[in-house]
Amino acid sequence: MDLQFPLTSNPLPLFFAGYLLLYLIAYSILFRTWASKLRPEASSCAISLAHGTPAVFLAARAILSDPAPDFHSSNTPLQSLVLDYSIAYFLMDLVHYLIFYPTDVLFIGHHLATLFVFVTCRYLVYHGAVAILVLLVLAEVTSFCQNVWTLASARRGFCGPYFVYRMFTFYVTGAADAVIPKWVWISWLLVVVTAIFVSILWIVNLWAAFFREMKKKGEKKVR
Repeated sequence: MDLQFPLTSNPLPLFFAGYLLLYLIAYSILFRTWASKLRPEASSCAISLAHGTPAVFLAARAILSDPAPDFHSSNTPLQSLVLDYSIAYFLMDLVHYLIFYPTDVLFIGHHLATLFVFVTCRYLVYHGAVAILVLLVLAEVTSFCQNVWTLASARRGFCGPYFVYRMFTFYVTGAADAVIPKWVWISWLLVVVTAIFVSILWIVNLWAAFFREMKKKGEKKVR
């Protein structure tokens, strides 16, 4: 049976209120006994968990239920709903970083760039959600199991660039120019490519830190 998701009004404010409420509950109740320095980050993790896995299933459902999915197809109501769900999360987490970590330029920049892509897709061109949601699935599919980040990132490191290549080869033909202006899809690709590059750097740094730690433990045992 096909599920229907009627949108009688814009759900974005409701989603944002939900994330805000969850963040406040986590900060003031769930993690109230934690050290003050750790409570904000733990609360951010709480809303991240609330977003990640549901977003994967919702996005997958939105893609599979599209009768004619394409890189420039018009957004379906369910796809718009998923975009609003993710926009609300990134807005809430952006507020978190601006309040508690205003000097963390990397994450603030990441959230702003992600919001630009989602917002332009949802509220400016009203097309292209299929491509954006596929990338969302690739980015969030392992958020619940961060302890296996090596496997997740290796998988994403292959799938992400390949899908971006497919996006580029489609958009560069001009097939989507009638509904998605060239400057929009070019900016989308720039944001995604930058995000993948930063993700690769992050993984390299994690591996470097891991080997440094192992080297230190080995030197201590020799002594």
